This record gives sequence, C-alpha cells and structure tokens, in this order.
Amino acid sequence: MSQFKKILLAYSGGLDTSAIIPWLKENYEGCEIIAFVGDVGQGADELDGIEAKALESGAVKCIVADLKDEFVNDYVYPTLKSGAIYEGTYLLGTSMARPIIAKAMAEAALAEGAEAIAHGCTGKGNDQVRFEGAVAALAPQLAIIAPWRIWDMKSREDLLDYLAERNIKTTASATKIYSRDANAFHISTEGGELESTWNEPSEQAWTWTVSPEQAPDKAETLSLTVVEGRITALDGVEMTPYNLLVELNDRAAKHGVGRVDIVENRLVGMKSRGCYETPGGTVMMAALRAIEELVLDKPTRAWRERVGAEFSHLVYDGRWFTPLCKALLASANAIAEDVSGEVVIKLYKGQVTAIQKSSPNSLYSEEFATFGEDEVYDQSHAEGFIRLYSLASRIKALNNLKK
Repeated sequence: MSQFKKILLAYSGGLDTSAIIPWLKENYEGCEIIAFVGDVGQGADELDGIEAKALESGAVKCIVADLKDEFVNDYVYPTLKSGAIYEGTYLLGTSMARPIIAKAMAEAALAEGAEAIAHGCTGKGNDQVRFEGAVAALAPQLAIIAPWRIWDMKSREDLLDYLAERNIKTTASATKIYSRDANAFHISTEGGELESTWNEPSEQAWTWTVSPEQAPDKAETLSLTVVEGRITALDGVEMTPYNLLVELNDRAAKHGVGRVDIVENRLVGMKSRGCYETPGGTVMMAALRAIEELVLDKPTRAWRERVGAEFSHLVYDGRWFTPLCKALLASANAIAEDVSGEVVIKLYKGQVTAIQKSSPNSLYSEEFATFGEDEVYDQSHAEGFIRLYSLASRIKALNNLKK
C-alpha cells in the first residue's frame, strides 16, 4: 500500500475504529495514527475515557474537538429554517452532523501534517459518501482510506478476534443488538429486531424518549420566540442554540415526543429501517412552521416547501459544501426574513401542537377571514376572479363542444 507518514482517523471508540488503528499501523508500516473525535453532543457515556482508549489501541495522539455549538448554530438551525425533512419523516439528525465532523477532520489533518484521512464507514452506508464528499470539496489533496472496503474482515466476530489476537482491550461483544448514532439533535437505532419490517420496535430500541403511553397524563406548554427563522428564546429566556436544544430535548423527551420508525432510501440504492428520536428538533420544526403559516403567502410558502424538499436530499446525500447548498440557504434566509413571532407549544402523549401563535408580520386578518359581517371584502368581486381563473378550462370545454 502507499506509504504515509501520518493518517488521521475519524474515531468513535467503538469496535470498528478500535480495530482500524492497529490495522492501519500494520498495513502502513511506520505511519503515525492520529485519532480524531468530533464532539457533536453524543454524550459523556461515549466520550469518557476515549482518549486513553485510542492511545491503548495504538494511536500516537487523540484530538477531541468540541463542535457542539457550531453544529447546532451553523448546521441544525439552517436546516430547520429550510424546512428540510427527508422523505417526509426524517429530520436529518445524523446527516447534518457529518459535514461539520468532516470539515473539522480535514482542518485537523492539514494542521497535523497528515497525508490521509481514514474512516470506519461501511461500503453499504451513506456516511462514506458524506465524509468523502466533504473532504473532496475542502481538502482534495488528502487521500482517503476506507478499511471496510479493502480489508478481509467481514463480521463483528472477525474484528473481535483481530483485537484479541493483539491483546487490545474492547468493551464490545459479539452479541451487540443495535447500531446507534447519537448527537445533540437525535439518536438513531438500527439493527436487531428492526431488520424485519414486520417487527414492532421493542422498548429497547428507544433510548431517549419515553413511550407516549407512559408519558404524563397532563400536558405541558412552552413558549418559543422566533426571529427570522431561528428560535432564540424559551419561555422568554434567551439562550444559545445549543443550550436551547438541550433544554427542549429534556422537556419533550418526557412526553414521548420525536419518535419515528421509518424505512428510508439510502443513497447507495438499498432501503434501511431505523428508529429515530428527535425530541427538541420536532418541537423546533413545529414552532417554525406555525409562524410560517401566518407570514408566508401562498406562492412563497409553496416555494419554501420546494426548497425544503431539495435541501433534504442535499443534506442526506452529503452535498453540504457545494454551490447548490449556498443557493438554497440563500433562498431559505430570504424567505425567513419575516418569519418572526411567538408560539405556544403543547406537549402531550407524543404529540406537538402549536396552540397559540402571533407575528408582527402576520398576513392573517380577522377582518377579512371572519364568517360574520365585514366591511372590507366585497364578495361579488369573486365572480370575476373565478371566471378569469378558470378561463383556460372554459375555452377548452367550449372547443370540445364544437367538435
């Protein structure tokens, strides 16, 4: 294999990347392996002791980068503003985290003098495309090493045997049920009984939210302040995007909010099933859409929906660092200029409902919308509008009568 002096590895501390460190050292003799951990809010359980674990596996250094605030502010909030929901259900929790991790990896690799980046993504998944596409756009001079596409190990058992032969400790076992990915925005769970679409998810498949059946019998309400498409305050208290998300996660998870069980189309062509938990993000999305209902006229709202649909595929497919991303975000920002106001949200048994909403830019007028008597709308004007609106249909029908 080609020789490198330094390789930077996207490191999670799990079984795959624990095996990759010694594998890289054996196959790129004399090369130093630098482990890189992007902290996007996955939690202390996944980060405690991770530096020691990387060094024990053979890395010469472990970099843990705090990306939490940047992740929520520069990736989560813009995606929420666009209204992006992949295939109508998935709020893109894993997808949004990949570009910021890849960006930070590329910057660290260049700073450390590494010639290559390695990752533990499999050849079946979306993440390999997201990571490598981002590196190609930001640091194309860096080589990419994807062990799962080139080594001869095929299973979890193979990796455990590989580590045991080298006396490298791991807390992983051959009986792992699920594959999980967590960050400040969501937790995804795949594998286990979920591989059969006929199986209802057991409660083991959910780690963050309570089941709606076990949620409190009393609803909880909260107030969110929206400024130009961004949530800025909770119950009147201004907070940073990350801290606000953390608080909303805690409050919404207790009510069973944010659970979805979906079968999605992966970029590589296959379908996969996952149980995703996005409590705070579900609340945020509901609040933003509530203000949009007040302030966006019909064609602008339709365009925002098209922007959101396109942006969902862009994020999912790993095209964040592209001209199209800039163009779509510019459009989303322009649309959101009037998306400001206050929303009261009710949380109850897995449901999120906007029960009160107001905006200084609201186009809703009780004077025009009332079913009672009004003095601002002449209903007779509707006749001429309808005749012009249906003119093409009328002409076509008249032509058919002449045949």
